[in-house]
Amino acid sequence: MRKFILLLFVLFSLTVFSQEEQYSIVVKDIETQLPIENATVVILKTKQILSSNKEGKVTFMLSGGSNVQVSETNYETLTVRWTSLNGDQKFVVYLKSNNTKLDEIVLSKQSPQKVLQKLVDNSSKKLAASYRLKVYVREFFIMDNKYSYYNDGLVNFQFSGSPSTTLLVEQNRSYGLLESDVSADLRGYDLNNIMKNYSDFKYFDPLLDPKAKKEYDFVIRGHAKNKDYYVMYITPFDKAKEAVDNFEIVYDPEKKLIVEFKIDITPQNLDKLEEKTEVNSKNLTKSYIDVSYRVDGEDYYLLGSNEEIAYNLILKDVTKKIQVRNSFTTTHFNRQNFTYKESDVFKEKSLFNKRNKILTNYWDISGFVATDEEKAIIASLDYKL
Repeated sequence: MRKFILLLFVLFSLTVFSQEEQYSIVVKDIETQLPIENATVVILKTKQILSSNKEGKVTFMLSGGSNVQVSETNYETLTVRWTSLNGDQKFVVYLKSNNTKLDEIVLSKQSPQKVLQKLVDNSSKKLAASYRLKVYVREFFIMDNKYSYYNDGLVNFQFSGSPSTTLLVEQNRSYGLLESDVSADLRGYDLNNIMKNYSDFKYFDPLLDPKAKKEYDFVIRGHAKNKDYYVMYITPFDKAKEAVDNFEIVYDPEKKLIVEFKIDITPQNLDKLEEKTEVNSKNLTKSYIDVSYRVDGEDYYLLGSNEEIAYNLILKDVTKKIQVRNSFTTTHFNRQNFTYKESDVFKEKSLFNKRNKILTNYWDISGFVATDEEKAIIASLDYKL
């Protein structure tokens, strides 16, 4: 009798498991037929959040069917009924451009600095609420124009209404080797510190300084492709002594929330930086930050980020070209806090020193799919080990 019950349980478990299948969606522009990168795809049944890669692709596991919501700032949001997808496990969703040609200058009674200060205050206050994010993080490390190291992981950030966060690592992997004289640089990327910067907008501190008016030109325009948003463009004056970063901040003027911001340095501004010659000094050659947030009713949280920094590291006998690309992709948002042991909390700066813990192929179904080119890079680094 016990064997019969056990057999039934096993058969039931296999049936339930077999019902979960893998699906892929490719998001494209309906007019150009080109893939759309960084489109947000929400599986409404499971609330899973996905972000399309350069090929416009997302992949996910699902038992049964679910309607799908697809959105991107420059396009009209589209909710696709599962039945209209014909049950195909690979399908294409087309988005229509939301081009409104509203990029005229916006006049305001308040100075752009005060507008930005209110945006930062309100946005950071909303982000300081109590909730948790499941985030897929990854990092590429390039040395002397060759990929030499890669890590990624599925982690949980718990926000408790204060600036600090609690970080737990579910799964992670690291491939490749680094030289001892440059590996310390990689260990300097602190996951908690990066998330804190995204939550309190420390990147904008130079802009909120009263002296910033002498260094930067502030212009506010209507968003060219979304009538609900404004864009604040902040660029250094040619005569600026210290300012080199260009800022582009997309925000909702009604809710006073920052939706996205980009920071980069043009080659012309890089030329303003004085070259350093001391050992262990760094000469910046590229800097780029792109961070987006999701507003979903009363919920407001980090949606994703991409950062890239490149510099020449001056060593005793040689100069190393270093380039690091890292990204965060939120896969789930939840108002409920999770329980944990203090020993489970990840207190290291990065996943660099953490032993691989691979339970599932989380990198394919956890919110972001690597492109074919990136998969080849990761595979080559894995092979070297």
